[in-house]
Amino acid sequence: MDTQKTTYNKRMTSIARKISWSMWSRRFMRFFFLDGLLFIATFAMFILHSNSELPKEAFRNDWHYADGTDVDFIHEGHHYKSLTYMVRLKNGEEYRFPFYKFYDYVIPLFILLLIFQCFDLIDGISNTKRIRKKLRPLNELAMKAEAMGNISYEHLEQAIHSASPESPKIVTGDRELQSIEIALNSLLMKMQESRQQQVRFVSDASHELRTPIAVIQGYVNMLDRWGKEDPEVLEESIVALKNESEHMKELIEQLLFLARGDSGRNTLNRTNFDLGDIIREVWEESLMIDEKHTYKLKGISEEKNNTNETFMMNGDLAMVKQSIRIFVQNAAKYSKEGTTINLGVQKENGKVLYTIQDEGIGMTGQDVSHIFERFFRSDEVRNESTSGSGLGLSIAKWIIDAHDGTINVLSRQDIGTRFTVTFQEQQ
Repeated sequence: MDTQKTTYNKRMTSIARKISWSMWSRRFMRFFFLDGLLFIATFAMFILHSNSELPKEAFRNDWHYADGTDVDFIHEGHHYKSLTYMVRLKNGEEYRFPFYKFYDYVIPLFILLLIFQCFDLIDGISNTKRIRKKLRPLNELAMKAEAMGNISYEHLEQAIHSASPESPKIVTGDRELQSIEIALNSLLMKMQESRQQQVRFVSDASHELRTPIAVIQGYVNMLDRWGKEDPEVLEESIVALKNESEHMKELIEQLLFLARGDSGRNTLNRTNFDLGDIIREVWEESLMIDEKHTYKLKGISEEKNNTNETFMMNGDLAMVKQSIRIFVQNAAKYSKEGTTINLGVQKENGKVLYTIQDEGIGMTGQDVSHIFERFFRSDEVRNESTSGSGLGLSIAKWIIDAHDGTINVLSRQDIGTRFTVTFQEQQ
């Protein structure tokens, strides 16, 4: 163990030294560029100060040298202080500005700056010990991890091999691995739930597709046997085949929509639009296609131009409209003829929301917790003659989730159901 600790210390010291020298070199380069910039700035200040003492004839109005003005830098000796800025005007007058006068003012500042930089660089060289101290907890953690691995990882490996899809649980009995057990068991449970959902999805999809296929095959066989010459059988078969093929087409389109959503291939064409206008359009469509129910509009005027209030949001207009249609169709499907379906829209705490409320059969609390699962239909609904695949609400939820919206469901048996969908308001 002592040999191992020594190896870790040597390795850590090497890393600390590399980090320290890397920091030192970057600091040196920053000082180098800073000194260069300060030197250029100092020389520019010398020129500006000298030009401020020249007569106006030396410059044009835009502070450029006038025509005939000659500027030069001369050395009147071999020392750097002998540098002189000379300006000769058009009339022959000369002005000389020795650099050493300006130099005497700025050199103390440069000396102080260089002293500070030297101390800072020396301090940077001594960073190795401080960095090594900071790395010590990581070093100790690595040593403990290796020691624990030598002792306990065999138990973990055996526990993982003993786990199965039917019993997704890892138990090692080692206290050091308890946190790893919890994390792995949580992951396995999620995988198990995902696997069960996939199996259920495939099973339900097969069941939903089997029924229309069986109907189509039955009518095709009936036509083949005696329907070719019987007009009534022929007409009945054609109507049934059309209905079942349309149902299959709708089911497949819904499955493809959800599959694209699961794989991230459904894209949102986001724009700013008025949610109130969309609610009004769905309300008008419902009045035209469904005469068996009464549709009422709440929160906005029935006439588009009769209100100044807007309910702006950002999203895919077509998809949001599709979600509203799904809730309205769902309300009409499970409500008796002559009952009322309310469509509303309102603002609340920086949010815009729409509500769809019916006077239908309602749901139990247990059913409400499952209504957005794919192919879910309550036992009471399955016993009814009402058609449906059980995918509509799943699609609506996907759309609303994609817009970072929320859904609130309030339902009572034999009283009705209300869906409230909330989005962020677009200012």
